[in-house]
Amino acid sequence: MSARAAFEVFDDTSCVLGEGALWHPERGQLFWFDILGRRLHTPGRHWAFEDMPSCAGWIDRDTLLVATNKALLTFDIETGRSERVCDFDSDNPVTRSNDGRADPHGGFYVSTMGIDAETNAGALYRYYRGELRQVRSGMTIPNAICFPPEGGYLYYSDTPTGMIMRQRTDGDGWPVGEAEVFVDCKRAGHNPDGAVVDAEGTLWNAQWGSARVAGYDRDGREVAVHPCPTAPQVTCPAFGGDDMRTMYLTSATAGLSEAEIADGPDSGRTFQVRAEAPGQQEHRVIL
Repeated sequence: MSARAAFEVFDDTSCVLGEGALWHPERGQLFWFDILGRRLHTPGRHWAFEDMPSCAGWIDRDTLLVATNKALLTFDIETGRSERVCDFDSDNPVTRSNDGRADPHGGFYVSTMGIDAETNAGALYRYYRGELRQVRSGMTIPNAICFPPEGGYLYYSDTPTGMIMRQRTDGDGWPVGEAEVFVDCKRAGHNPDGAVVDAEGTLWNAQWGSARVAGYDRDGREVAVHPCPTAPQVTCPAFGGDDMRTMYLTSATAGLSEAEIADGPDSGRTFQVRAEAPGQQEHRVIL
């Protein structure tokens, strides 16, 4: 395992719970959310939401698919207008959306969790060509949704377990068979949060409370770490930039004491670091 360059601040907007970093490949633009602040951000601009948005996929140059605590929405970047695609746990006041990412088939995997992280209140869903289907229930803080460049697998985690799981997917991208442990983060005392896989197949995982993003090879071995020393609660990485070699990273202030924020003065901000390998282009969502 090797230590790599540390993250530096990309945008100093402070988020209570920064999440859902997404590089839009057609716009060449980074988007991210403040779930508890109910905002979508991009450098120099933000949009307020009535509900809690957490993650997105891109549909076309001007349209995102956004998950909130009540619905999946199309969001027009230019006008700021939203339209409901389908209800999403809207009759459950306990939960909100959390992590999400478009898959290689044009589907969108998205998770829910309890607003107060209630045990087993969350689940994992997939929206695919007009159908929203629950694919796993009884989860507490589902995270780390991502896919290898060749497809065929889904990665995800339930953060309190400390495990990043791997599960096969069929020809339409639906999970099949039993999930297996890909990385055991718990042994080293880390809490897996958001994740993304680069073009070489290395999975990069933000680790809540550990001030770092760790890279794991195709066999689940830790091979590299990018530290983020000024923000302990890192949440979600994303690759972007002109050559896809910039790794971005969101973070949070939620739950930190004044002393902890003093020790992590950039908590809540969004970061960047130069990556050794390029990332994958984010897949397009097909409605």
